[in-house]
Amino acid sequence: MSHSSPIGIFDSGYGGLTVFKSIRKLLPQYDYIYLGDNARAPYGHRSFATVHEYTLECVEWFFEMGCPLVILACNTASAKALRTIQRQDLPLIDRSRRVLGVIRPSAEVIGNYTKTGHVGILGTQGTIASGSYLIEIERFFPGYKVHQLACPMWVPLIENNAYNGPGADYFVKKYLDELLAMSPSIDTILLACTHYPLLMDKIKSYLPSHIRVIAQGDIVATSLASYLDRHPEIQLNLTQQSITRFFTTDDPADFNENASIFFGEPIQAYQLSL
Repeated sequence: MSHSSPIGIFDSGYGGLTVFKSIRKLLPQYDYIYLGDNARAPYGHRSFATVHEYTLECVEWFFEMGCPLVILACNTASAKALRTIQRQDLPLIDRSRRVLGVIRPSAEVIGNYTKTGHVGILGTQGTIASGSYLIEIERFFPGYKVHQLACPMWVPLIENNAYNGPGADYFVKKYLDELLAMSPSIDTILLACTHYPLLMDKIKSYLPSHIRVIAQGDIVATSLASYLDRHPEIQLNLTQQSITRFFTTDDPADFNENASIFFGEPIQAYQLSL
């Protein structure tokens, strides 16, 4: 078998597939490995230490699989584990490897979408509690107002395939009303959880037409393409045979059925025991 150096795409479950879909569409030439840690999902309510432990374990597996670059396509992992992995773990493991997240690419551009300077952030409890978006957006767009809200019911609704039902309507409207009550000037909302794009139609139906809703997939894909252009030392180490493999820490049959909803095409996953 020829040597493979794929890009690793990680999520606690299915949500990262919405980001991966955009990445592979923009950069189809590369090899990829996707891992969903479904057996331990969701990550949103877990402590910083636990999310770091789980994420690092998965990152180390990607490295064993030959990945020079790993994308944490998970806001919670990006918020609670990325900085520690980059600053403390990578220097001890392999300084030539790279681990990137989804928060900074989103924060770098979100201010370009708003006319009022008031941005809403919807995410998991862990992402919102971390304050990561407040810090990152302030860095790139000082003085902009960021209004955050956790939506703890959205991921369970999506992962239980109930996002098209009346229960979803109730919780979509509930959280949007709470967010907009924070400021009448909000004109841009970032879906800071990779699951949330599956609710996009419902979300838009409960918002005034002037409010723009932004998903992260295309943003992260464009950011990754730019990163590879700026870092040929990473790009040259990636194999380009357009091979994609999927892994899950839970039941592959269940993963295949649900993952296709997020990815938009049939998936055949392998089970991984960590």
